[in-house]
Amino acid sequence: MIPKGTIKEMKDRNGIAAGLPYARGLILSDTEDDFRKLQRAWKIIRLRVDRNGPDSVYNFSGLERSLPLAANALQYCDDDIAPALYGDQFKAVALEHLGGIPDRHDAVLFNRMTAAIFATHLALIKPGDVVVGISPTYSHPAVVRAGKPLGARFIDTQDERQLAMALADESRVALVVLTRLAVTYDVLPLETIRAAIRLAHDKGAVVFADDAGGARVGPAVFDQPRMLELGVDIGATGLDKYGTIGPRLGLLAGDRSLVARINARAFEFGLEARPMLYPAVVRSLEQYKPDRVRTLVAATKQLARALRATLGDRLHETPVTAQLRAEDILQITLERSGLKESPIVPFEATAAIAMLLLEDYGILTVHFAGLPPGTSSLLFKFVPPETLERFGGAETFSRAVDASLHKLAELLKNPSDIRALLLGDG
Repeated sequence: MIPKGTIKEMKDRNGIAAGLPYARGLILSDTEDDFRKLQRAWKIIRLRVDRNGPDSVYNFSGLERSLPLAANALQYCDDDIAPALYGDQFKAVALEHLGGIPDRHDAVLFNRMTAAIFATHLALIKPGDVVVGISPTYSHPAVVRAGKPLGARFIDTQDERQLAMALADESRVALVVLTRLAVTYDVLPLETIRAAIRLAHDKGAVVFADDAGGARVGPAVFDQPRMLELGVDIGATGLDKYGTIGPRLGLLAGDRSLVARINARAFEFGLEARPMLYPAVVRSLEQYKPDRVRTLVAATKQLARALRATLGDRLHETPVTAQLRAEDILQITLERSGLKESPIVPFEATAAIAMLLLEDYGILTVHFAGLPPGTSSLLFKFVPPETLERFGGAETFSRAVDASLHKLAELLKNPSDIRALLLGDG
C-alpha cells in the first residue's frame, strides 16, 4: 500500500533526489524503476506497431533517433572502412556545423552526450577539483553527476554574479560547464555567455559547452554564434536534436589538444561511438538547415495555443517549448479527482500522463528519452508539423492531453493501478 500525503508533504518527505532536480516517489524510486518504466513503454509500442503498423506511433519527443543512411552507404558501415572513407568528411562538416577552425579544432564522436560529458571529466578532472556549472536554471543531471566518481565537487550557478562568487571562493576550479539552453529550455543571454567565458578563463579553468540542443537553437532561433565561435575551449552537442536527424550520438569538438586527451580517455573506457556510424553522421550534418529548427518551433507554438485554450494558465511556455510542470499535473488531477491527498509525487504524475498518452493515443513524449529524465515536466518541443498533421492537428492533440488528465484523476483513487500503468505490475 502506498502511503498518502499532500503534495507538499510528499515533496518534503522524499526530498530532491541526489543528482536530480525533483523528488523521487515510491513507485519510481530509482533508475532501475525508470528502466522498468521504459520497458513497459516498449511493450506498448510493440503492441501498437503489431496491430496497426509503425504509423500508429507518433513521435512528439522532439528527438530524431533513427539511422539516416542511404542504401548505397550500408556497404561502408564497418568499423574500419567507414572512418577511413568518411573521417575527413566528418571532421569538415562537424567543424562547419559548430563554427570550428580546422587548423585549431578537432571533432570526435561519442556514443551519447552523457559519454562526451563524462569523458571530458575523466580527462580534465583530478580528485579535489571543483567543477562549476552555469545555466539559466540548473545544469543537466549528467553534468552534476560526472565529477562525483572522480572525487570532484560540483557547484551550480545561474548568472554572472553567482559564477563570479563561486570562482572567487574556490581555489581549484578546473572546469566550467556552460549550458546556454537549459533542461528547462530557458536560454542564457549572449552577454552572460561572454562574461562567463571571460571569468572562467581569467580563473585558468577550461570552459566546456554542454550544448546538447543549444548548438542549433542558439544560432537558428536566438541569433547567437555557433558553439566554437562563442570562445569556449570545447563543447558537445547531441545529433538527435532539433534539425539533425540522428543517430543518437554525442559530437564533441574544440581545441585539438584537449580533444585528443578526451578522445584517449573515451577509448580507454569504451565511451566512443562505433566508427561504422560515420556515414550516417555525415548525412545528418549535411542535411541540416537552420530553417528546419524555426519550422519546428513554429509548430510547437501552434500546439501551445491549443493546449492553452484547454488548460489555461496551467500551461508553462518558454521561447521554444510548451510544458506541463509536474506539480501542475498533479494539482490538476487532484482537483478533478476530488481527492485532497496524493498517493504519488509530481514526477510520477508526469510519468503516468506520458504512459497514458502512449497507451491510448500512440503519443511518444520526451519523458521516455532520459534515464533518468532530466526534468519532471512534461515537455512539448520542436514538434514536426508533418507529425502533428498526421495525428489530427493541435486541437486533437490537446484533447488527448485533457482526456489523459481525466483518466489519471480516476487512477489516483487506486494507487495500485498507477503502479500497474507505469511498471506493468500490481
